[in-house]
Amino acid sequence: MGIPKPPEKAILFIGALFSSIECYGEAFRTLQETCGEVLMETPRFPWDYSDHYKNEMGGPLFKRFMFFRDFIEPDALSGIKLAANELEIKLSTEGKRNINLDPGYLTPAKIVLASTKDYSHRIYLKDGIYAETTLIFSKEKEAYVPNINTYNDYKDERNLKFFLLARELFFLLAKKDRPGPSL
Repeated sequence: MGIPKPPEKAILFIGALFSSIECYGEAFRTLQETCGEVLMETPRFPWDYSDHYKNEMGGPLFKRFMFFRDFIEPDALSGIKLAANELEIKLSTEGKRNINLDPGYLTPAKIVLASTKDYSHRIYLKDGIYAETTLIFSKEKEAYVPNINTYNDYKDERNLKFFLLARELFFLLAKKDRPGPSL
């Protein structure tokens, strides 16, 4: 019989899809106020994996990831997704989003994304929010690897490198977070 124990802490990240740099900047400032200091921010890169968002958000579209310094409890993900959805609405124009914010968390073993949509690979959390394990860490490859339903931008080598870097930052932060020996 297993004994329940507290979950592993996680690094919160938010993937932002946007066409307006100004809108991204406003979202970035708001997220820093609500989620804490950004530990690492990826460069923006063109997002051309599909035309799904172009009618709503225009183009060209760009993607960036923000990784936050403070650890979160994994069960906070549903509340963070709901808050991100509210921010998307606040930054909308005439009922159309100007930014798409996708929160998730990183642990040494996996990358988990929040979603409002159910599907075979998603697990219900609460308040209409689901979670999916998008990437898993392979000790053999020493890298995060995608699952069958992983979005293309999460399979992109550029992003996989940033997630691996964020994993290293996780270990540095976890080490600092632990009390040292008393001398």
